[in-house]
Amino acid sequence: MIIDVIGDIHGYADKLIGLLEQLGYVHNGQYFVPPANHRALFIGDLIDRGPQQLATLEIVFAMIDAGVADVVMGNHEYNALAFATLDPDSSKSKKRYLRSHSEIHTRQHQAFLAEVPFGSELHQYWLKRLYEIPLWLETDYACFVHACWDVDSMAILQPLLTDDNRLTPQGLVVTSKEHSVPFDALERVLKGVETPLPDGIVMVDKEGTKRTRVRVRWWLDNLNSRTIHEIARAPMSALAQIPIDALAENINFAIKTDKPVFVGHYWLTGKPEPLSLQVVCTDYSAAIDSGYLTCYQLDTDNPLPLLADNFVQYRHDQTA
Repeated sequence: MIIDVIGDIHGYADKLIGLLEQLGYVHNGQYFVPPANHRALFIGDLIDRGPQQLATLEIVFAMIDAGVADVVMGNHEYNALAFATLDPDSSKSKKRYLRSHSEIHTRQHQAFLAEVPFGSELHQYWLKRLYEIPLWLETDYACFVHACWDVDSMAILQPLLTDDNRLTPQGLVVTSKEHSVPFDALERVLKGVETPLPDGIVMVDKEGTKRTRVRVRWWLDNLNSRTIHEIARAPMSALAQIPIDALAENINFAIKTDKPVFVGHYWLTGKPEPLSLQVVCTDYSAAIDSGYLTCYQLDTDNPLPLLADNFVQYRHDQTA
């Protein structure tokens, strides 16, 4: 079988339709039917940013309901649940949500809320559907997760999940508490591995958030013996603030599987290719006009080696 692993859509339904049709999927009036011996797998971040939030969700979940697709949770789906859920430790007089309604967080979620009004029946319906999405999937032939396949973090999260790795309401509450072990484990799985910046260094990300840690390319070897510049996933403008010889510190991580690992999340650009002999990312920045929605076609009978030729991109700006 061929698994069509599709990257972060972020509410760009037109790009999704274009990619599915390019891959040979045909809409039967209810859902997109895959070609013979194909199945779709969405790697998370279905929502936020783009202009077609509901259309994206309806396409993806129609395929899931028809049994022709799977999905794993992205950090934006998790954030949507936390944004809508009251913190049980907050007082009646001063309500507080698990994800704050700060200006930055509200702006990040604005495209979704514009189509799915906060607190509406429609909002409640889609929150229930988002709870159905597992945090990760593992098969005989591959591993699928939004940002990082970290089995140690997954072991911490497992007691907070259902048997098929779905969040429970209580699991959402526990993992949303900053500076806790479950919070850090959830961050690893849905956002990736980070290392502290040198003392006194602060980076500002694309959302305007100040950060004292930077994401690293965890698929590389010998992370703790490399400089931050070698392993960071950050714009050059941000890295320019960091001394060239500053070493990464205290990165406790190793890939503990022999299977290929598929992720999204990382806003890659350029010609698609595997990140390593074992890791593929299918997020090629479809959430911006110049980015292409990207798929990796995984042959379950021959999952390795990972090949650049197995990528398919919908190039919306080159379509008549």
